[in-house]
Amino acid sequence: MHHRALKPVMAALAALSLLVTAGCANLNEFLDGSGLGGEQPQLVAGIKQTLELSSTRAADTLSAPGGYANDPLLRITMPEQAQAVTSTLRQFGMGRYVDRVEALMNQGAEQAASEARDMFVSAVRNMTVTDALDIVRGDDTAATRYFRNQTESGLRQRYQPIIRSNLEQVGFYDQYRLMLDVYNTLPVRNRPNLDLEDYVLNQSLDGLFTRVASEEALIRQDPVGRGSQLIGSVFNR
Repeated sequence: MHHRALKPVMAALAALSLLVTAGCANLNEFLDGSGLGGEQPQLVAGIKQTLELSSTRAADTLSAPGGYANDPLLRITMPEQAQAVTSTLRQFGMGRYVDRVEALMNQGAEQAASEARDMFVSAVRNMTVTDALDIVRGDDTAATRYFRNQTESGLRQRYQPIIRSNLEQVGFYDQYRLMLDVYNTLPVRNRPNLDLEDYVLNQSLDGLFTRVASEEALIRQDPVGRGSQLIGSVFNR
């Protein structure tokens, strides 16, 4: 082909190359969220509002009487390593001591959940959501999972004294000691040393995050009805 004839072809190829390069750049910007411009703050605000609604509803639900105890999935029962204690007490007709301790574990967790409400809201408002686009496109509990990964260690430290205080208020420790005293009078061996306070803390937080995830899923199913116009604009895109 004549050199002059090649010029139009080369110019066309150069233009096509520029278009492809620009297209790839725009695609990458879209995928990582950097090209959303004015929409990105809206996404972040929508995610935060979703988490705030989910966490407050979860805390309100679990802080109601029976919030933990009446939910088969979240009810706090004696840990597996305590089965030797609980089964032995029930075997000797003293299961009421176990029932009382379990009831107080749930009651303490329920009272603590009411105090967790403001703590969760504060954590949501102070968080920086850099993965907003991935959260929006994620599964029904993507925001809760991100929130838990980012905040759980800090929340755990702040929640521990709340759990301890509420277990004291409901008389858990007295009943727990009474149960062990009764157990120690029985002709059994291998008496376990149980740290039920830490166990209740773990179960309480697991229950809270599980409930937050459930609330997030409900909001995603009906973003406007269970959320707001802002949340609807985020999840209905």
